[in-house]
Amino acid sequence: MKYPELLSFSDVLPRLAEFDSIIDVRSPGEFTEDHLPHAINCPVLDDEERIRVGTMYKQVNAFEAKKVGAALVAKNIAKHIETHFLDKPKDWMPLIYCWRGGNRSGSMAHILAKIGWPVVQLDGGYKSYRQHVNQYLPEIANTISWRVICGTTGSGKSRLLQTLHKQGAQVLDLEQIAAHKGSVLGGLPDLAQPSQKYFESQIWQTLREFDTKRPVYVESESKKVGNLRVPDQVIQTMRGAPCLALHLTMSDRVELLMQEYAHFVKNPEGLNRQLDCLVSLHGKEKIQQWKQHANEGQMRELVTQLLERHYDPVYIRSIDKNFIQYPQAQTLHLQGISDDDFTTVAKLILSAE
Repeated sequence: MKYPELLSFSDVLPRLAEFDSIIDVRSPGEFTEDHLPHAINCPVLDDEERIRVGTMYKQVNAFEAKKVGAALVAKNIAKHIETHFLDKPKDWMPLIYCWRGGNRSGSMAHILAKIGWPVVQLDGGYKSYRQHVNQYLPEIANTISWRVICGTTGSGKSRLLQTLHKQGAQVLDLEQIAAHKGSVLGGLPDLAQPSQKYFESQIWQTLREFDTKRPVYVESESKKVGNLRVPDQVIQTMRGAPCLALHLTMSDRVELLMQEYAHFVKNPEGLNRQLDCLVSLHGKEKIQQWKQHANEGQMRELVTQLLERHYDPVYIRSIDKNFIQYPQAQTLHLQGISDDDFTTVAKLILSAE
């Protein structure tokens, strides 16, 4: 094949699994913000080079910018061929894309096709993929038969979702995708949340692979998970779905949270910084008292008070209001927090499918 095949995203979508590689040639910054599922990043211009060429377009002229850009692109493509592609067989079929399906992906696709590989270039680039996600994610959400796992903070909702997944259930774990536990103290140490676009892409990718004839289990999230907003149609359909109410004793809830927030147990300074977010709700005196508990290692007392005075009242106020089928929820009692306890409840849920 002398020239790459140019296909729209609607043509490419049913064939995504057929490509041996999906190559995003945009800059690392663009790739980090969002990219096609399973794509690898082989930038033909890195972030600094992209800024340099773009500045020349604006401040000098297009011709001078294209000369500099072409030299950089050729050098970078050569490096990628030497580093990533020399071992690829003749029938290796990559899908290549950039922002709009223009010069960056065209350059890479042209050279690889001239070598002899059956290259496909995405017409419209990442922009066409993003338009598809925006259009079809609400439609997919409407086809999902949700089962919402409800329960107070520390009742084991996330752990039950993980157990359901291990048992073969279809699960959308929004907190895992968002890299956040969903509460004011839910940020994960040394792990930044993804961009809003990547969050939505991962939800789209997860949902599109599900069997719509089977239920999908999800946690009773609020509209935001950390700094990320759950797509409108996803949260709306979730909130109208049947619910399962998970119950766990207070002592087990405290123990579970001590395990899941071990980073705060080890680092009370980090916990105290987060507690400042609650000053407007509980006042400086109460927050100072809670900080003292953290500094003195009285974590169980602190967790108990946070549950009783903050998390449980917030949950009680919001659950009936936001999840309309919660009053008819099936009640599930966890006998403890061992793996076997969660497996027992998961099997009980799945037996009703």
